[in-house]
Amino acid sequence: MEAVRKMVQTLWVFLVNGFWGFPLTRNIYQGPLKVICSPGLNCYSCPASTTYCPLGSLQQLLLGIRFSLETGNYYLGTFVVGSMGLLGAAFGRFICGWVCPFGLVQELLHKIPSVKLPVPKILTWLKYGFLALFVVIFPLVLVDEFGLGAPWFCKYVCPAGTLEAGIPMVLLQPDLKQTIGWIYWNKIGILALFVIWSIVSSRPFCRTTCPLGAFYGLFNRHRLIRLQFNAENCTQCKACHRVCPMGIHFNETPHSPECISCLRCMTQACNFGAISVEVAGYSLLDDALPAKKKTVENP
Repeated sequence: MEAVRKMVQTLWVFLVNGFWGFPLTRNIYQGPLKVICSPGLNCYSCPASTTYCPLGSLQQLLLGIRFSLETGNYYLGTFVVGSMGLLGAAFGRFICGWVCPFGLVQELLHKIPSVKLPVPKILTWLKYGFLALFVVIFPLVLVDEFGLGAPWFCKYVCPAGTLEAGIPMVLLQPDLKQTIGWIYWNKIGILALFVIWSIVSSRPFCRTTCPLGAFYGLFNRHRLIRLQFNAENCTQCKACHRVCPMGIHFNETPHSPECISCLRCMTQACNFGAISVEVAGYSLLDDALPAKKKTVENP
């Protein structure tokens, strides 16, 4: 199953970054596909990107609200918000584990031989702060004299944007080097931090910083597709603890907002049918489980 997941992740990278004419155009794709929402973190300004980033679009919506109201243009942004809501309600952080390009980058980096260190659990709360402040509050509240805000997370933090857009665009358009300042080098430093951290720790950006992961995590308990814990089959062997890339104890918190549904706990650890996949309330492995199985919901 892990090999299948890697194939899906790789395929999705090419699906959302399918414009390979950028070496000739030396610019970002602006065709009709650009109205499609990429489920994972994939920068709009990546020269190969054929989709838009949900985080970037949400910031663009919020940063222009005050200006829109002052000019009498009432844009509600239902398409952006609706797309994110539908994706979250259907998949939750399943998206993080299966289709996010930057998640794949971190997993590949973690395969480099090195000392492996855990991510302190207290740091996992930081991503909710980034979601609230850098994605919602700052773009909405901190505006210029024209009533326009800024895409704070994209502009000052996002390492995926630096990797996919910042560095490639400077290489494609050398004249941009004249505009490089402290913001660019600050983001290069953030990217370098997460590259090194990803080597020694599993998915540190996803666990500590990603606002999109924080948003999708809010849906994990009630999403359409999720993992199900069958308590009667669990032997408390804790094998699922050892294989989880997000540091989750699945038998203790089966619907954790950190779960990316990579299925490692089910396919690589549990030999007793205590974990199954549930779609719209129906377990795909019902026939393989005892008739009197007990499903435990996380309190």
